[in-house]
Amino acid sequence: MTAPIPSFSHARVTRDERGVYTLQIHDAKSLNILASAVTLSLIDAARWIAAQEDARAVVVRGTGDRAFVGGANIYEMAELDPQGARAFITRLRDLCEAVAAIPVPTIARLPGFCLGAGMELAAACDIRLASADAVFGMPEVRVGIPSVIHAVLLPALIGPGPTNWLLLTGETVDAAQAKQWGFLEFVCETGELDALVERTVAPIAASGPRAVRSQKALLRYWRESTIEAGLDRSVDAFGDAFTTDEPRRYMEPFLTRKQHGEPK
Repeated sequence: MTAPIPSFSHARVTRDERGVYTLQIHDAKSLNILASAVTLSLIDAARWIAAQEDARAVVVRGTGDRAFVGGANIYEMAELDPQGARAFITRLRDLCEAVAAIPVPTIARLPGFCLGAGMELAAACDIRLASADAVFGMPEVRVGIPSVIHAVLLPALIGPGPTNWLLLTGETVDAAQAKQWGFLEFVCETGELDALVERTVAPIAASGPRAVRSQKALLRYWRESTIEAGLDRSVDAFGDAFTTDEPRRYMEPFLTRKQHGEPK
């Protein structure tokens, strides 16, 4: 039995019959700006989704197609003192970590502007899909602050050179350049982003749910461990996969087609 979806002040959560959840930024101005109230609401929503056993995938998105996230709230930041600044940025860190900790694949839907905290939130997702009109940048130095928290993921995603350029110049790049650097998996024509998201979500939702969760956990462990430790964990995960009948159930259609000489 699925749990009723709670109400969140700045997040809309939906769920389809497959267990594909959508985490949508809500009531955060036209560019989905991350003020503290918005950030806290999104943290609560992400943590709630993470606890849902029926979840198969999560699409993270803004409201509308002008932006995924246009950045953090500069009006709020302008009034911060050092203590308040630490609290403000810790909330953004907690949001990115809450999304990264969701145990099923997270897909960032990226139209329009994806700037600063938006690019960091996208980096915390597993898969990033953008429309051709998307714009990416880390403009913090332009307003007198460094890019921090999940900007730390960028060197591994796009390499040290592109990271240096983005963070030190504060300039933006288009979706084609972001894809060439490796930040994006796919770019589609404007207006076709939802179809691209569905083409990505569908095979995930059709796969073994325990296997997908195990694979995501392994991917994170591999990033954070030595090769030897990653290999050891992989052997354990493979053995654990056979503690239920999921492998047999998902292999059986392939074996049946093979026996009848049908193509895979």
